[in-house]
Amino acid sequence: MTKNNTSRRLFVKSSLFGLLAASIPNITFAKTITDNSKPLLVDKDSLFYRYPSIDDAIVSDVVGKSHFDLDGVKKLVDKRPELARATWDWGFGDWESAIGAASHVGRRDIVEYLLSKGARLNLFTFAVLGAYKAVTTMVEHNPGIQKIQGPHGISLLSHAKAGLRMKDTMTQDNIAEAEKLIAYLEELGDANGETYLEMTDDKQKYLGDYKYGDGEKDGFSIKLNIRKMISLGKIGQFGGALLKIADNKYLYNGTTSVIITFQIENNVVKSLTVQEPDLTLVAKKV
Repeated sequence: MTKNNTSRRLFVKSSLFGLLAASIPNITFAKTITDNSKPLLVDKDSLFYRYPSIDDAIVSDVVGKSHFDLDGVKKLVDKRPELARATWDWGFGDWESAIGAASHVGRRDIVEYLLSKGARLNLFTFAVLGAYKAVTTMVEHNPGIQKIQGPHGISLLSHAKAGLRMKDTMTQDNIAEAEKLIAYLEELGDANGETYLEMTDDKQKYLGDYKYGDGEKDGFSIKLNIRKMISLGKIGQFGGALLKIADNKYLYNGTTSVIITFQIENNVVKSLTVQEPDLTLVAKKV
């Protein structure tokens, strides 16, 4: 047998095994598709526009439910534990994580569940859990950190107080630790966030829709929230509270770089202006 014939036979033999090896996974894959009642392929047009990022609607849902709905959160996060770290921007940079949502409303049960699924602890979570040593150590290492506000402009002290909302589920040691932390933060004198002006105006005159474009969603709605404060959201929706800093001038939910002003003539609101670092937007009342 010549060297060329030997090489040719080896080539044919290896090629045959190569084809068989390549075919086996394909056959298996085809069988999987045939046997599976749920198709593995999807129409690409149905994918979220930022795929493979998780759909905004899912992220918003898990952060929203983390304020009040343990079962709803479990339904989402058990299937996809990464959602325990989900973060949502409620508007103008008012970022809130799922665990941040559970923290400021004092839902220790949701906090603990999210932690079990990989959520990341932060100063505000330690506060709601009444972790006296953790919070005091962080303040000592970072003087002034107690003044930082959490989601929606909610203070560190408010988070600590929220930790007692589920007092009936806590041990006496937990309660004592939480009360000790609250006393410590009160003694600091600057852990209760910013103080804003009281709104004494007629709130009704601000309420309504404001448009800045011809599109259906090109606008804002000013409504009263559950705390009877005026709030700004996308048109037709509720949004963040407006916090008064001067006559007809407001901050959006404690986001210091965004100022909302109202233009008024003869006590009638005509428009509002949103001022961001790189944007000025006027929306006329309709």
